[in-house]
Amino acid sequence: MKKYLTTILAVMLTMTMTAQREKWTVKDKGPSLSNYFTPATDTPANVDGEGFIRRWTLLEPIDKPNRGNTVFTDSYLRDNLAVEFYKGQFATVPTDGQKVKIGKQKLQWHKFDSKLYNVKLFRFATGLDKQYYGIIFLATTVIECDADIPGVRLSVGSNSASMWWLNDDQPLMLSGDRRMVADDCMSPRTTLKKGINILRGAVINGPGMSDFCVRFIDEKGNPVTNIKIK
Repeated sequence: MKKYLTTILAVMLTMTMTAQREKWTVKDKGPSLSNYFTPATDTPANVDGEGFIRRWTLLEPIDKPNRGNTVFTDSYLRDNLAVEFYKGQFATVPTDGQKVKIGKQKLQWHKFDSKLYNVKLFRFATGLDKQYYGIIFLATTVIECDADIPGVRLSVGSNSASMWWLNDDQPLMLSGDRRMVADDCMSPRTTLKKGINILRGAVINGPGMSDFCVRFIDEKGNPVTNIKIK
């Protein structure tokens, strides 16, 4: 009888410890990915009421250890972000589910609509149970215009540093240890071309909760809303 009770207690203890470990695991992952993102559909999306682009194709985080964010100078960003991480990166538009190899990492692209104007990269990483500190995120979106829209500025905020490329324009660079502030940096005036425009970004962070927001501002200082996101 004593041996039987000992066995029962051991089983109960094991079950309790297993349940506790599972609880810790779920807690450590943080909120679900669905709290911040929904899968993108084939139907072109609108920007939100303030002009922010919410549809993005995001690559799982690239390992890039950094002790802090103060090293993110202009030259550092050029050397570490303005590079081809995998063959054909700048020649094609990534697709949902596409897999690429960068160094020893095998990573996948995911196409999502963000529920917030600021795209929560930290939650994207934790929601997929991926590395979330000491990383680089790549982001791409496709903008469709019914006609040329001249005189606009690309307007970006990011945590931490980032670089952004619209079509063949010179990149917009946000260097240093930054907090995400809307319209933190703006490009020189440019033209969103009739048809397809490709916007690519790279966001780097050491410790911290990475996110970004992007929109276009017209000549009068108003957000551009007459565009579609594919």
